[in-house]
Amino acid sequence: MSARLTQVTPFVPCTSLQQQIGFYRDILGFSVGFQAENYAFVRRDDVALRLVEVWETVNLSHPEREGSFYVDVVGLDDLFALMKPKLDTLPEGRVRRPFDQDYGQREFHVKDEDCTLIFFGEAL
Repeated sequence: MSARLTQVTPFVPCTSLQQQIGFYRDILGFSVGFQAENYAFVRRDDVALRLVEVWETVNLSHPEREGSFYVDVVGLDDLFALMKPKLDTLPEGRVRRPFDQDYGQREFHVKDEDCTLIFFGEAL
């Protein structure tokens, strides 16, 4: 018998499901595969996320609640160029332009509507 992990789809908490769906769809180019009252499944290429609405009283921007995840990319600079017009509409401080890391990755960073930090990276 053999077993193999094939994919990870992180749960991303949000205080407004509709606002978060709009961010991932309209800014980052994900498509909505399924949506319920407090849950949505979004996908772009081979990357999928599960957006889960939490109580509005939960402060997701508090440092103890902030989350992050890393998306491995092929063609990072091309992806950034495709996303840039939409990323430019975000408030200052939500996007970090592509740069090289000491550990051999080229990355750019984006904060979603509830301060989850998304790392997009490609090996140098």
